[in-house]
This record gives sequence, C-alpha cells and structure tokens, in this order.
Amino acid sequence: MKLVTGAWKILVGIKDGLVLIAMLLFFGLLFAGLSAKPSTVSVRDGALVLKLNGAIVEQPAESDPFSGFSGGGRASEFRLRDVVRSLDKAAKDDRVKVVVLDLDSFGGGYPAAVDEVANALRRVRDAKKPVLAFATAYTDSAYRLAANASEIWMSPMGGTLFMGPGGSQLYYKGLIDKLGVNAHVYRVGKYKSFVEPYTRTEASPEAKEEVVKLYQVLFAQWQEAITKARPKAKFQPFLATPGAVITAAQGDIAKANLDAGIVDKLGSRLDFGKRVAQIAGADDKKGAGAFKTIKYDAYVADNPLPTNGSKIGVLTIAGDIVDGKSNGGNVGSDTVVKLVLEALAKKDLKALVVRVDSPGGSALASEDMRRAIQEAKAQKLPIVISMGSVAASGGYWVATAGDMIFAEPTTITGSIGIFGIIPTFENTLKKIGLTSDGVRTTPLSGQPDIYGGTNPETDAIFQAGIENGYRQFITRVANARKLSTTRVNEIGQGRVWDGGTARQIGLVDRFGGLNDAVAEAAKRAGLKPEDVHAEYLEKKPSAWAKFFAQILESNKDDDTSAGDAFTRMAAERRAVFARALGDVKRIGTGAAIQARCLECDGLGGNTPRAGDARLVDLVLARIGL
Repeated sequence: MKLVTGAWKILVGIKDGLVLIAMLLFFGLLFAGLSAKPSTVSVRDGALVLKLNGAIVEQPAESDPFSGFSGGGRASEFRLRDVVRSLDKAAKDDRVKVVVLDLDSFGGGYPAAVDEVANALRRVRDAKKPVLAFATAYTDSAYRLAANASEIWMSPMGGTLFMGPGGSQLYYKGLIDKLGVNAHVYRVGKYKSFVEPYTRTEASPEAKEEVVKLYQVLFAQWQEAITKARPKAKFQPFLATPGAVITAAQGDIAKANLDAGIVDKLGSRLDFGKRVAQIAGADDKKGAGAFKTIKYDAYVADNPLPTNGSKIGVLTIAGDIVDGKSNGGNVGSDTVVKLVLEALAKKDLKALVVRVDSPGGSALASEDMRRAIQEAKAQKLPIVISMGSVAASGGYWVATAGDMIFAEPTTITGSIGIFGIIPTFENTLKKIGLTSDGVRTTPLSGQPDIYGGTNPETDAIFQAGIENGYRQFITRVANARKLSTTRVNEIGQGRVWDGGTARQIGLVDRFGGLNDAVAEAAKRAGLKPEDVHAEYLEKKPSAWAKFFAQILESNKDDDTSAGDAFTRMAAERRAVFARALGDVKRIGTGAAIQARCLECDGLGGNTPRAGDARLVDLVLARIGL
C-alpha cells in the first residue's frame, strides 16, 4: 500500500510540475507579446532601411514558432516581390528621402532574384533618389546590389574579394564504401549528376563540362551587369589576379577596393550613419549617427498588394517539391493541389499564372501538381508560367502545364531527367557480425530488402520504372513545347541551361518577370493588364504563427555585423557544408524517385534549410571541431 501511495505522490508531483511549466510558458509568452513592438507603425519621412540580414527568396518558409526560444532559429528570408514592390514605391514616395542598403549579413540569392532587386534599385536611382549601401565586406551577390547605389560605403577594417561561382562539392562514395552501404542508383540522363555524389568520388567529365558551361554564362552576365552599373570600377584584376593586387596593396584590401573604384567611401557605421542623417535627417532622440528611419516591415505593410480589377490567380511553387504538405521551405503536392482546387471552385479567376522557383524533387508530387494545374485548362482559363530563379527538373515538369513560359536570362532551368536511390545495408551489417535470412514466396517478397540487398528482379523493375518516368517527362515537354521527343531527349539527359540558352532551344518563350506573365495572362483572357490584379493562391500563416513571428522580430539582436572578407568567405563555405549535409538527409528520407537538379544548389541556393545548421553543429561536435 505504501508503494502505491508513494507512486501516486510521484505522479501527482510530475503533474503539478508540468502544470507549473505550462503556466510559466504561457505567461512568459503573454508578457513577451504585450511588450513586443506593435505590428503597425506609421510611416514618416526618413530613410527606408533594407537591412537584408538573410536571403532573398520567392516564398519565405513559415518559421517554427518555438525555434527562437530553443536556440534553433534560422536566418531571415525576404520575399522577392515585397522587396521589389517596396523599392518601386519608394522611388516615387516623397516620404522616402534615401534608400539605405545594409548588406553586412546579406544571405544572397539565386542570380535571377538578385538581378531583379538590383534592377529595382537602379529604378530608384533613375528617379533621382539617393541609394546608400554599407557593408564590412561585400559578397558577389551583395555587390551586385550595391553596384547600383549612388554611394558604396565599406568599413576600412573590411574588404571585398570576389569569388565567382564554383567550388567543391561533397562526394560520399568513399564514406559509403567504408560504412558498407550499398547505394542502388537507377537513373536516366547522361548528365543527371544529382546521383554522382553517391556513386563516384569525383564529378564525371560530362557533368563537369555542363556545370562549367552554365557557370561561365552566369558569371559573364554578372560581370556585364557590374560593368554597366559601375563603368569606372577596375574589378577585373580582383577576378584574375587577386593575390597580386592585395600583395601590392600590402594587405590593405579596403584601400585596394577604394583605389579601384569598387567602393566610394571607407568609414565606420557611425560615419555612414552621419552621412545618411545629412539626407534623411538626424534622429535627435538617439545618439550620434542615428537618422530618421522607415522600417522595411512597416513600409511593406503600408504598401499592400493592389486588389482592384479582375483576379489573375498566381500559384507559387517554390522550394524542394515533396509529397504531402508544404513545410519548412518545401512545397508539398497536397498543399498545392488543395490551393488550386479551392481557388477554381470559386469561379472568379480569369487566368492562372504559375510562378515556379524550384530545383525539383519528387516526380510523383510534380505530376500531381501538373494535373491540378490542368484543371484550370478544363475551365478554359489561360495558363502562363513564370520561371523565377530556378525551374529545373521537377520544376520544369510542372511548367509543362502552361500555354506560355516566361523566364529571366539568368533563370536556371532544364535538367530534364529522373533518378532513384535506394540504400541497403547488407555489407554494413556484416561488418558487425549481423546477417539476414528468410522465406520468400515470390521474387519480390520483402523487396527492396534493406538487410539483404535488392535482387535482379527488383533492380530491373526499378530501372524500368525510371525509364518509363523519363519517357513521360520528355513526352510532356515535347507536347508542351511542340518539339519531337527525339529533340527533347537531345536537350534533356539532365542538362541544365541558363534562361538565355533555354529560350534559344525552345524550352522558354519570352524573357520577363512575374508582372510580364500576369499582363500576358490578362491579354489571353481578353482583359487589359491595367484592369486586373494578382490574386496569390497561398497558404495564409496562422494567427499563432503571426503572433510568434512578431515576438521574435521584436527581440532580434540588432548586431548583424558579418565580419571582414575572410569571415564572410568562411561563413559561406560553412553554409555550403550545412546544405550538403542537409541534402544527404533529405535524399535518404525523401521520395525514392526524383527529378532534381544538383547544379542549381551551387548558384545562390546554399542557404541552409531549417535544421541544416543544427545538423552541421552536431557533426562538427562529433569530430571535435
């Protein structure tokens, strides 16, 4: 009896403890919410500050409400269309005296996204409004933006070194062999290189050749844009012989940048703040270097999307394509299908624009999305595809549902190919003395057998399925693009193309952004572009998500200094490592059959996904770094 009584007291104690913890958490969150800064702030005269301490993306991932409290928060993400709309509004807004670019912790973005923001900054300049940029050290993508500023400031203790696209890619074959893992790869496409890290210790000559072609085109476009924006800047020596340039400057990178006209002013944040205050007005309530500020979030809220006129639906497919629901930066087929069908059921859309910004993913999910979009065709709605930064593999599969495809010259597309990976662990188990055996009634009993390995019948079936998927892929492309399957196979095979080349070979119809696609959709619906507005079909964040986001935003640390050129370079490589480890996890837990682009990840897509940073911390801790 005493034992029962004691156990009961322990259970009651645990219950009381959990209740107390829950109450403390509730009142803590309530206090934080009440003390948080209000979400609506009136916009007054001042400097519009774009503190881009994160990546520019098509569709920001919804944050985990508890990540900020657990220490696992991820970097900010800025929605491309919001940034561009804010800059275009600022160009004509008398309240905005100057646009300030804080690029110290800029997370970058794919070339097409960065180009679009850079062009919007140029429009601000063309409207005779000053644009001032500051960073301790500029990355390539940050400088693509800053080049359009009227004044480029940099810390005298910093310095900018241009890296260009490229770098090392992890190959796991050696590790897989050591562990005894048997990676069964089924593929179609001579250039479908996504599987190579699991089957080779280095890139194949074919894959390397294709990557070099793509990188050369995109890097040439970057250089052309920089030259146009800063015609007097002498940046070529920093690309060709950076060691000699910096050695000649006795290691003073900032002074070398200034002498070459890459930056206009060297100064601290205090100096920069005083300069902005001369234009926007000083903030007398704060110390020296403070200026009247228009916060970005407040300005976005003050300039909402238009709602007048007929509705042109805009469906965004951004991120890795996965089966199921969208989450953590992935786009799920169930979520997309539901959004499309619910919008079509209302019968108030005049046309549909599909904005694709994805390197691909699950072939099944890609097909489910394509079929849902085709329901719009059944309702006689025009369908226009707008490719964002990347629309490759599964992203291009989805794009075959459209009547016309728009892309940017720097859009990454193609990668028409398909693959599957199934790991088995028979050799791993043998290393520790484990074996497997069993009874089978058919050749497929227990297959694919992760303990004993696959058999020839299973391998044959999977390879045949992959080949059938590839035939479906090229057939859909052929029908959509009015090409023969032979021709699609020639330009397919997993090859990745820049937007300019893709237009030449018939994978893209026109150059243009999302607004151009919406205007074209309106015309195809018999409407004037000025008489329509974009109605975004997207999952609305929950009230709780908004509440927590506001709390976390209000408690952000203002210190976002990213350090000098060497610190920035090291941080970028760490991000690449984190993303690579995350990809290993995703390939092992995702769909078995995928249409996905490897080359896309090295061109602005290296920002770690949710959980990747924690994964790399765990790995480095295990190896003692």
